[in-house]
Amino acid sequence: MTENTQQSHHSAPELPTQYTPADVEGPLYERWVERGYFTADAKSEKPPYTIVIPPPNVTGSLHLGHAFEHTLIDALTRRKRMQGYETLWQPGMDHAGIATQNVVERELAKEGKSRHDLGREAFVERVWQWKAESGGQIAGQMRRLGNGVAWDRDRFTMDEGLSRAVQTVFKKMFDDGLIYRAERIINWCPRCLTAISDIEVDYQDDDGELVSLKYGEGEDTVVVATTRAETMLGDTAVAVHPDDERYAHLIGKRIVLPLTGRTIPVVADTHVDPEFGTGAVKVTPAHDPNDFAIGLRHDLESIKVLDERGVITAHGPFEGLDRFEARSAIVAALRAEGRIVAEKRPYVHSVGHCSRCKTTLEPRLSLQWWVKVETLAEAAGDAVRDGRVNIHPADLTQRYFDWVDNLNDWCISRQLWWGHRIPVWHGPNGETVCVGPDEQPPSGEGWEQDTDVLDTWFSSGLWPFSTLGWPEKTEDLAKFYPNATLVTGYDLMFFWVARMMMFGLYAMDEVPFRTVAFHGMVRDEHGKKMSKSFGNTVNPLDWMDKYGSDALRFTLARGANPGTDVPIGEDWVQASRNFANKIWNAARFAMMNGATIEGPLPAAEQLSATDRWILSRLNATVADVNALYDDYQFAKLADALYHFAWDEVFDWYVELSKTTFMAGGEGAKVSARVLGEVLDVTLRLLHPIVPFVTETLWTTLTGGESLVVAEWPADSGFRDAAAEQEIAVVQQVVTEVRRFRSDQGLQPGQKVPARLELAGTALAAHEAAMRSLLRLQPAGEEFSATASLPVAGATVALDLSGAIDVEAERKRLTKDLAAAEKEKAQALGKLGNEAFLAKAPEKVVDKIRGRLETAEADLVRITAQLAALPQT
Repeated sequence: MTENTQQSHHSAPELPTQYTPADVEGPLYERWVERGYFTADAKSEKPPYTIVIPPPNVTGSLHLGHAFEHTLIDALTRRKRMQGYETLWQPGMDHAGIATQNVVERELAKEGKSRHDLGREAFVERVWQWKAESGGQIAGQMRRLGNGVAWDRDRFTMDEGLSRAVQTVFKKMFDDGLIYRAERIINWCPRCLTAISDIEVDYQDDDGELVSLKYGEGEDTVVVATTRAETMLGDTAVAVHPDDERYAHLIGKRIVLPLTGRTIPVVADTHVDPEFGTGAVKVTPAHDPNDFAIGLRHDLESIKVLDERGVITAHGPFEGLDRFEARSAIVAALRAEGRIVAEKRPYVHSVGHCSRCKTTLEPRLSLQWWVKVETLAEAAGDAVRDGRVNIHPADLTQRYFDWVDNLNDWCISRQLWWGHRIPVWHGPNGETVCVGPDEQPPSGEGWEQDTDVLDTWFSSGLWPFSTLGWPEKTEDLAKFYPNATLVTGYDLMFFWVARMMMFGLYAMDEVPFRTVAFHGMVRDEHGKKMSKSFGNTVNPLDWMDKYGSDALRFTLARGANPGTDVPIGEDWVQASRNFANKIWNAARFAMMNGATIEGPLPAAEQLSATDRWILSRLNATVADVNALYDDYQFAKLADALYHFAWDEVFDWYVELSKTTFMAGGEGAKVSARVLGEVLDVTLRLLHPIVPFVTETLWTTLTGGESLVVAEWPADSGFRDAAAEQEIAVVQQVVTEVRRFRSDQGLQPGQKVPARLELAGTALAAHEAAMRSLLRLQPAGEEFSATASLPVAGATVALDLSGAIDVEAERKRLTKDLAAAEKEKAQALGKLGNEAFLAKAPEKVVDKIRGRLETAEADLVRITAQLAALPQT
């Protein structure tokens, strides 16, 4: 054993023969937290790197989508920390207004109560109680995954400080005329009993009915079609296009609205498409956004005929009926009067559903609070157009512009009790006062606070700066705003990203982040969306329990192509577990055989070609990984690390170096130091994605404190093209002979006598290593070559007497020879065709010439192999 081997061998016994994640991960993570590695110091002179967690709902638990996103964020943050940045990964949770209120209301229902039995104050207290008892499970799951978040800064969107930020922004926007109250058509959920925003509507094709109705009498008859017959009770006009001659005589007249006894006007409006249907539309301003716009233009009355639960309120025989019951009853009544012209069932059409409870939504005229978004959205668009914010991948940029450039005013009020209550007081004489966080609300008889709460996305839109102490001018805000990067799913582009952009530019006069890196959705191994209804959801804790957190993390990172959905199956996690085991076993073997980082790395002239090759490949890998990190190409960098570590380090360098270690002497010392260097850097490169196994191995190898705070590898610039070419030839020979052995049915460990004719080639220096890798014994006096393989300018002659089936080998080679001859003939045929050569692109012709050269080389090789076979 060499001196260096003895120096580094002190650590080897500390490593068990097998890696057991469950024994390592929990204690190791708690050690990282206790040592304060994940805390962020605003007073630090290091450059900042800030990244926020997209706050998961307090109602939830960690699903694969969270695990995927958190893995990517953690990898970025760990690398930046190793690069010398003062990193802040901001954790926290969202109060999730509708979702949380629904959960607690379901709990109350089990007790036979509703929130109204408790009253607002007691109900909100009950939600806080639920949050304390049940809302913290995500934190434990994040620790299991290895998230390097600043736990001492954990935030909740209903915390006192964040609530103060919400009230401050609301007051400022109200005073600036950007928040107003108005009656508009909104998306109403009759189950959740609240308005929801446009982007919280899930559209799906439903089987409905299209009914054509006859309004008016005699010459004043017009036919309209509808999928919502119940709303005809609230019609206040029929609209036609002003240039439609069919209805010119009706414009300005009043016609009879069936079942109601009312008359309604026929109005001319350019919104109507004369080519669609009958060219006439019923107008229900209180229950349709387009009709509401027509109503404003023509000063029409808005009559609400459905209450908040979707029940008919119009006086008459249909009062009290649910909207769907009323639809059938009204169609039947119209049919009885002979008013039905046509009925189409089923009529498949797109219908909006509540994204929370899947209830069919009802467009409804309602008095709500709104944000005027025109100037805010323009600023959010400009920040991307002028390069202050980069969207990655770039092809999603246009999708962002399509949204912010066409944004409608945002309905921010929700008819809930859980959430940030709107800080506006209404007086007895219609007065309205907006109150800031340091102001006293008006008092006296008749003053009441607005009953609505704010949309959850209002508070989460402030997340990048509200978590840092804004509106106070804190050290944290000065140091850590704006964020460097936002990593989030493309599905949150409109919900969250655009809103953070608007709020950040408005409140901070600065973008909230420099780069938005969008990722896709996690899907099952067949590419199908994961859903409880499909029965294909996975609890990531199950896979972490079974295979280890590193295995799950590596699988997720290896599937993360920017903006693209990620299929994942258990087999892939198992394969990543095998990779972790490979790292463990190979590193353990290397340390037991002398790998060390002690002393300087020997100069290039002291290194063997194998040593120079692996150091050249190591530095090239460092450069590749850095470039891929900077481009958010997680899948490619994970793949590059996988193949470098498994193939080049463990399968080739370690194996090629075994004979050097066995020989001992100065060469063994040099290779031990090189192997230690390569292992050290490889573990550093792998650490951000697979932190647990790498930490355990690296601290054993180096005696260092922790990889979490170790230095990120730098590309030294060392490259050796000659050594890379030399080892590539060695690999070619070994691969070809291994293939030959396998074709002959030889067992991997079966030793075979061989003569290696390497004179005049660089392979001579590698004969001992090649013999070891190929299980080739020296040729003795009895040696008789039964097969000869010419590869890369060398010849490997083998004595396979009694070891192979000669006839089977002859049959295989004859088949290969025929294939090579066919390939040559096809290539010659194309290259001899003048018409083809005249039309084909130069690249195509060059490719065919290459095929011809390969076929001719194969013919030479295979013919020689056939000639070398013993005669039977």
